[in-house]
Amino acid sequence: MALSAREPLVPAERLVAEMVPPPRFDGVRFDTYLPDPQQPSQTEAVRVLSAFAESLGDGTGAAPTGRKRWFRRAPKAAAPSGPRGVYLDGGYGVGKTHLLASLWHAAPAAPERKAFGTFVELTNLVGALGFQQTVRTLSGHQLLCIDEFELDDPGDTVLVSSLLARLVEHGVALAATSNTLPGKLGEGRFAAADFLREIQGLSAHFRPLRIDGEDYRHRGLPEAPQPYTDEEVKAAARRTPGASLDGFPTLLGHLSTVHPSRYGALVEGVGAVCLTDVTPVPDQSTALRLVVLADRLYDREVPVLASGVPFDRLFSEEMLRGGYRKKYFRAISRLTALARDGRQLV
Repeated sequence: MALSAREPLVPAERLVAEMVPPPRFDGVRFDTYLPDPQQPSQTEAVRVLSAFAESLGDGTGAAPTGRKRWFRRAPKAAAPSGPRGVYLDGGYGVGKTHLLASLWHAAPAAPERKAFGTFVELTNLVGALGFQQTVRTLSGHQLLCIDEFELDDPGDTVLVSSLLARLVEHGVALAATSNTLPGKLGEGRFAAADFLREIQGLSAHFRPLRIDGEDYRHRGLPEAPQPYTDEEVKAAARRTPGASLDGFPTLLGHLSTVHPSRYGALVEGVGAVCLTDVTPVPDQSTALRLVVLADRLYDREVPVLASGVPFDRLFSEEMLRGGYRKKYFRAISRLTALARDGRQLV
């Protein structure tokens, strides 16, 4: 089959039901996170987030016995006080999504009373349900976890900031990870102060938690495999159950016709993604769509086999120096990990 022949449709009720950690992070827990011994902030993050989860109570508003509550479900008419959320601040590959999903699993509320999704999935939910209905749908939740909070679209940032403000009024606890602002260079990661400033008026509700470290996907692992030939990729696709086979330029063109919120549905049920003629992406819009696809493939642990240029040459030097560079490095990191998994197909 070809991904470029798929046109997924995702009904609104499915968007709500699927706001859970993706398959890669379904089994993660705090005790499966492996902190780098050289980075004490990683061990501290596990400790703080574990206490954060315990402080949430059972989701009914009652505080856990003998424990200090970080979040108090305030009456709707009263302005909530104190931090009601945590922001995980760190570079790509330090395990922020692992920790965010572990927090979701550790929160004591029933699964239907806590939600986990990417920023793109959350904005698409608002588009499908409308703002007020989204507030009503999520306001009864104990916890909302937002991965990859996007700050490069001012309109969407204001929209989600307004949504979070309403949810905080209803006592919903928040947790988020974030991406780089356009124009932010330096460390290649985004500073907590910028996140808090951008989510207008919500800074008092977030406790920044910095997580230092190197990309765990490359820690002690061999170099990424070199691309295979077109013939090897096509042969592997034919003998691999559930594999897709696409020419890379054709797939990039198809991505422009599918909303990024549907990329998860686009690769649903796919056992492996086989790509021929991988070339550097031609422009920024295409590159950003590819980043989202890489995230969804990584979430679902779909191995990738490719011919053409290596994945570390997908993005131009100009892109890797620009404001979206953190996203591009994350995509390279994740595609490289999936390419290692894809070696078994040859």
